[in-house]
Amino acid sequence: MKKQLQIFAAMVAIAFIASSALAQKPQTRAVKGKIASVEGSTIVIDETKGGGQAKVKLKDKAVIMTVGKATLAEVKPGAYIGVGAMPQADGSQKAIRVMIFPEMQRGTGEGHYPWKTPGSVPNSTMTNATVDTTVADVDGQVLTVKHKDGVHKIIIGKDALIVSNIPGGPADLKAGVAINVPAAEVTADGGLETVRVNIGRGDYIP
Repeated sequence: MKKQLQIFAAMVAIAFIASSALAQKPQTRAVKGKIASVEGSTIVIDETKGGGQAKVKLKDKAVIMTVGKATLAEVKPGAYIGVGAMPQADGSQKAIRVMIFPEMQRGTGEGHYPWKTPGSVPNSTMTNATVDTTVADVDGQVLTVKHKDGVHKIIIGKDALIVSNIPGGPADLKAGVAINVPAAEVTADGGLETVRVNIGRGDYIP
């Protein structure tokens, strides 16, 4: 009986620790729209959905990343990229969207797995890896990419969207610019704050 009580007590302790860790994890929500104004370190955003406004405070050392269209010429050996694609019968991946990461984001989400972010296509994949080789082909540009778990063949056709992340700064936070806050933390008083925002370059909507 004593041993059973000890096991039960251990199980209760584990459950308490797990529930406490879950409770401490901050709640987040995505905020997407256009910048209405900037008030110090707080961005006022006209949200795309619902038509309301959200105020998001930038934390210290928050990353401001600009996102915009890029060219196939920028997808070259050594570049670290993220490719949303559809699997092909021969085992290759046909690109739907290619994201070129800056050096500071090398290693982000490295690997090959189902693409399940908002806007993804059912049954598609995501491959975040380094470009090893690139060769022109009748079907488009054919890449060999390498990541920590393997190698993949990627086909980039003319219909693929190619974009790039370029580090930005406070000067990019202007009224009317498209903005996407992937994971704004909800504070105890109901406010929002974040360590990362994506700003559209040109007419691109992140």
